[in-house]
Amino acid sequence: MKTLSLFNLRGITLIISVLFPTLVFSQVVGPGGTNTNGSNTSAIITGVPFLNISPDSRSGAIGEAGVALSPDVNANFWNPSKLAFLENENSLAISYSPWLRKLVPDVSLSYLSYAHKVDDRNTIGASLRYFNLGSIQLVDANQTDMGTYTPNEFSLDGSFARKFGKEFSLGLTMRYIHSSLYNGTFSAGQQTKAVNDIGADVSAFYQHPGELFGKPSLFAFGVDISNIGPKISYTSGGQNYYLPTNLKIGAANTLNIDEYSQITLTLDVNKLLVPTTRYDDSHNITSGDKSVPAAIFGSFSDAPGGFSEEMKEISYSPGLEYWYNKQFALRAGYFYENPSKGDRQYLTLGTGLKYDIFDIDLSYIAASQQKSPLANTLRFSVLINFQSGKPKTK
Repeated sequence: MKTLSLFNLRGITLIISVLFPTLVFSQVVGPGGTNTNGSNTSAIITGVPFLNISPDSRSGAIGEAGVALSPDVNANFWNPSKLAFLENENSLAISYSPWLRKLVPDVSLSYLSYAHKVDDRNTIGASLRYFNLGSIQLVDANQTDMGTYTPNEFSLDGSFARKFGKEFSLGLTMRYIHSSLYNGTFSAGQQTKAVNDIGADVSAFYQHPGELFGKPSLFAFGVDISNIGPKISYTSGGQNYYLPTNLKIGAANTLNIDEYSQITLTLDVNKLLVPTTRYDDSHNITSGDKSVPAAIFGSFSDAPGGFSEEMKEISYSPGLEYWYNKQFALRAGYFYENPSKGDRQYLTLGTGLKYDIFDIDLSYIAASQQKSPLANTLRFSVLINFQSGKPKTK
């Protein structure tokens, strides 16, 4: 196998594996091999993995869990059906996270999310994710300077959520995806290119009030299948890659302890609905020849190691959120991904503050400095809530 380094970023390399006559792309950075979502190269390979990076600070502090959390405008990412239960007529959120700073100095993820309640049953939402890979020095196989390039990826979403009764809602999202990792250079006789694609999410949310330990409680359950769409290729006639179609299932239970204290326990599980990555003797990927529907349904039973390996492809996100007087929050969680399927394992911590119409959130990833490229990652979020065109004080 011949490896050609096309992009060098201050000692960090975006690697392209060239297998004549096929160019196979793997979105990895770092000398040890790290995917742009923070997992290692044992993870299942997909295109545009940035689509599954948690963008906001609230869920980022609760172990990357958000499918069944109480609704806010960032439901555009986690579970768009929750938008139907928003209390404010208009909501806006802005999030920013420096990303992979242990490896790369200027990579970041930015997120803008908006929601508008059309009426008591229907809500529309829109969001923009922008993944910036910084300024990159291009070199060829002989380390000849080929100038600089600024690769980036983004997605633009539109969502619709509708409430059915007082406890259940459904959501649908349409997504435009653009990935500009290359500048049209040739490699192994094939021209690299920017990628444009479309995707869709389908989601559901259920919540039911009750009692727990004699205290008022609210149980919630959510499901979201995201990034359903056609395969993509970064070269003309080259390898096709699945979008990171992902199944998220989550449950949360919120307990009102007293007049001032509220606590939520939550758990999300995630599984990529794409074929388990397999290679032939020449290290060509051989698991990418199914149709998208066949890949989704087959992803539950195609692992070479059978059921035990399928279970390894599930990641877990338990988390806890505590609110005092509905104004100050403390959060903690844990994200676990099997070592043979990406090996992201870290503790998450965070805090939140409500002031007038603003929610201000901060999260932190407390991971092993030696093992995780996500160690010390921070996320910042600001939410603004409006009612009837005027600010609503919470």
